[in-house]
Amino acid sequence: MSGNRTFTMVKPEAVENGNTGAILAKIEEAGFRIVAMKKLHLSEDRAGKFYAVHSERPFYGELVEYMSSGPIVAAVLEKSNAVLDFRTLIGSTDPSEAADGTIRKLFAESKAKNAVHGSDSDDNAAIEASFFFADLEQF
Repeated sequence: MSGNRTFTMVKPEAVENGNTGAILAKIEEAGFRIVAMKKLHLSEDRAGKFYAVHSERPFYGELVEYMSSGPIVAAVLEKSNAVLDFRTLIGSTDPSEAADGTIRKLFAESKAKNAVHGSDSDDNAAIEASFFFADLEQF
């Protein structure tokens, strides 16, 4: 059974480019309810811990540097079938392959700077949400 919560981050370049409001509007227009949200600047240490699952991959260092390069907006979203529906809404990692109207097609700069993060499973959504938010911060 699919869960009803997922986690997202508006990534540094999308925040810097002033796209946070438009991205959040697309999320709400798609029927998601924002149950927790905060803007913060990840340290390299925190970004490294969040992406530890990728620590053996060749892009890990660049990913950590990128994700700690500026403020992000972290959010927990709620909707039936949240993970799958959100991954459909954000589109392919490569914006040139993303469907028209998806967040990445509209706001991503490249495959590396793809505007938003979206959890890839219910388990990871719970882990990622708890990395940024205490239970008391999720409404």
